[in-house]
Amino acid sequence: MKIYIYICSIYIILFFSCCTDFLEVKPDIKMVIPKSLDHAELLLNDYTIMNTGYPTYGEWSADEYYVSSQTFDGLLNFHQRNTYTWMDIVYDDIAQWQRPYKAIFNANQVLDIVTKNEANVDAERAKNLSGIAYFFRAFAFQQLAEVFAPAYQISTAQTEMGIPLRLAPAIDAPSVRASVQETYGQIIKDYKAAAARLPIEEAIKGRPSRASAYAGLARTYLYIGNHDKAYDYADSCLQLKADLMDFNTLKGTSTLPIPKFNVEVLFAAVSATAGPMSLNNGLVDSMLYLSYTDHDLRKSIFFRKNTVPLNSYSYKGSYDNAQANLFVGLTTSEMYLIKAEAAARTRKIDEALLALNKLIEKRFVKNQYIPVTERNATLLLPLILQERQKELVFRGRRWSDLKRLNLDPQLQKTIKREINGVRYQLEPNSRKYAYRLPEIVVNNGNIPQNIR
Repeated sequence: MKIYIYICSIYIILFFSCCTDFLEVKPDIKMVIPKSLDHAELLLNDYTIMNTGYPTYGEWSADEYYVSSQTFDGLLNFHQRNTYTWMDIVYDDIAQWQRPYKAIFNANQVLDIVTKNEANVDAERAKNLSGIAYFFRAFAFQQLAEVFAPAYQISTAQTEMGIPLRLAPAIDAPSVRASVQETYGQIIKDYKAAAARLPIEEAIKGRPSRASAYAGLARTYLYIGNHDKAYDYADSCLQLKADLMDFNTLKGTSTLPIPKFNVEVLFAAVSATAGPMSLNNGLVDSMLYLSYTDHDLRKSIFFRKNTVPLNSYSYKGSYDNAQANLFVGLTTSEMYLIKAEAAARTRKIDEALLALNKLIEKRFVKNQYIPVTERNATLLLPLILQERQKELVFRGRRWSDLKRLNLDPQLQKTIKREINGVRYQLEPNSRKYAYRLPEIVVNNGNIPQNIR
């Protein structure tokens, strides 16, 4: 009891000895409740939260790369090894789930601030900030859904589980898994809201513009199989921004040849750690590497030849100019490929060929590219899909592409790996294509786990 009285006395003395000015100031900026448009701007300018840390479990599970047994045993952690071999066991790493939801939380705070400041005289600024917030929320939802939800199919989208759609900043509200249909409906709704509010030009790097929102819509509609709208939005994006790098101007001998925030970047975003796919861990699939011809500059821009193991290659073509993360943002090069694929699928052959050839010509040694002339849509589509994989390698697109293409029996692929003499494989349309939710999320949030 004496000890208790003594401790209380110390606290009382310290309290009354503090100056009144100190009591007027929050000791931690994180304790300040954001209320103004200035606060909203600061939330959106937090590049670390808004533009980085997107999930990589899907890409770790895809077929663009492999790791040696030595790397698998010595350099990969528990979750990386299990993801690489599709072991599908209970795991507790919450970071790749949590970090996109931090971006969503910030976006929701901004939208709440803007709503409460509707009478603010700076209406144009409020409109722009809300457009940015809608974009970030859509992008984060999309990244989560592509990893943690099953592939979109019209016949099952209403009943399959998507992701929790947090649409308000209230952190105590219960999480409920929306359907896949509701998930992609919200993503599209948010991207459209962003497109209606964002400026055509955005000077601050890392922020989206109107072309970014159109690109997000093109990516979403391609994934859900609405090729008419995928074409329209890719075309709308390219009408606003169609720049391409000429790979003849890049130095293939550089460690990281592609500059960050280059002219193709519509929206910059990077993953959580590249892990097994990092420059020093991941080895490029040998058949994929051999698909590049000698005049294709991507062969030297994208890949580094290794001394160990012999005849192996690693990826160095990061659009973030970095080794530790994967670039997962939006680019004009992706839009040319979406436009080409969607055009081929909807029998717009001239448009498909124009989009494809305009892109690939910029990847070849000058005057060495032979344009694709195939006019049979059935034969043209596989050519476009092959170029899509070659162009978007290690860019966060392969897992979602496998999921959507596996729905077509003619495009299905079984992925196989071998480590220490043990063979593993992932069947087309496996339930494992919807990655397990972290167990702590399932238990604490009282939400259902993905079906197995």
